[in-house]
Amino acid sequence: MTADVGWRSGIDSGALAARARLLADIRVFMAEQGLLEVDTPLLSAAAPSERALACLAVGESGYLVPSPEHALKRLLADDSGSLYQLGHVFRAGETGRWHNPEFTMLEWYGLGDDMPEAIGRLGALLRRLGVPSGQPPRRYRAVFRDAVGLDPLDADARALADYATRRGVAPVGAQAESDRVFWLDLLMATCVQPTLGRYGAEIVTHFPADDAVLVASDPDEARQALRFECFWQGVELANGARELTDAELARQRMEREQAARAAQASPVPPIDEALLAAMQAGLPPCAGVALGVDRLLALLQGFDTIAPVLPFAGAR
Repeated sequence: MTADVGWRSGIDSGALAARARLLADIRVFMAEQGLLEVDTPLLSAAAPSERALACLAVGESGYLVPSPEHALKRLLADDSGSLYQLGHVFRAGETGRWHNPEFTMLEWYGLGDDMPEAIGRLGALLRRLGVPSGQPPRRYRAVFRDAVGLDPLDADARALADYATRRGVAPVGAQAESDRVFWLDLLMATCVQPTLGRYGAEIVTHFPADDAVLVASDPDEARQALRFECFWQGVELANGARELTDAELARQRMEREQAARAAQASPVPPIDEALLAAMQAGLPPCAGVALGVDRLLALLQGFDTIAPVLPFAGAR
């Protein structure tokens, strides 16, 4: 008798066909927009420096990419023109209702685009795919202040930690002295995000620049980055930004993130020298967007988790 080894996929009936249609529709839209589809390696010698990204190391070979961003920017610096990639990416330790270690991402870069153009293209894509439009974009500072009652640009780590403790969302053992990035991310995820996108896709712009790495700063307020996120039904669907083109500033920020990773006892991957060399050679002005395809499909299909739309959830 054959042992039951759980060979079935677990995907919901009809979701496999819906997934195929979604991927095809995305590709049609991108072609209409004049963006070139590219296919960059999933294995990289270096990993992004961002402190919140936990990358999967593959022995001595390198890292499975958590995003095609670095490779796409190297192509942009090599005169590729506007481009996109639609495929699988990987992140360690990400398992839950809206997370899977391996997931599907759409990421694109439009040459000459600024944040408004990136937001406009994202909105057009989501409407094409069946997502209703929500209210006009709002700034992070106002959204955070309305939900939490603190100014995210002025509040220090202790004030943010005290609020998190009062709301009962501070993790056990968390130190009030932890940096602002930790507390801002926590409060955004637990107290602000669930209120966003109730009636349609909602854009929040001008996130704090505390942990910005490859994102341009707001020329009118250095404490803000030209970065945005898109939410629907309280779920983050996409993030985008006007991209940083200054290689020296990128290096400084990467070194800052490495120090933060070391301080929190996280692995410290090597700086991506190939990306910095490409930026030094000349990364053209552009804006980029990354969209979680599995989350989008789950919400379109009426699920409150991504597992039913994944052919094989987890490592199976």
